[in-house]
Amino acid sequence: MRALGLVLPVALALAAGATGADDIDQDEALALRRSGELQPLESLLARVRERHPGATLLEVELEGKHDRLIYELEVLSAGGQVRELEFDARSGELLHDEEED
Repeated sequence: MRALGLVLPVALALAAGATGADDIDQDEALALRRSGELQPLESLLARVRERHPGATLLEVELEGKHDRLIYELEVLSAGGQVRELEFDARSGELLHDEEED
């Protein structure tokens, strides 16, 4: 849970993924957040904590997919499973919550 509180360092480090989607760099992400176009990462992390109490944040990515901005959050659940949650970065809608292989 301590790691879920490390929002700013993680948000600014927005890791790059190898999914073929358009990765958003940290400068662009910061500009989008300041303009109000993105949901605050803090609010999404609060929702992750509600769904998966005791989870530890492993990685955050912000990507452009299918004309949408998507936050991908990877967490380690209290039960030891790695889960990936995808949120629409503009609306905050939860798109996927699945266990990783």
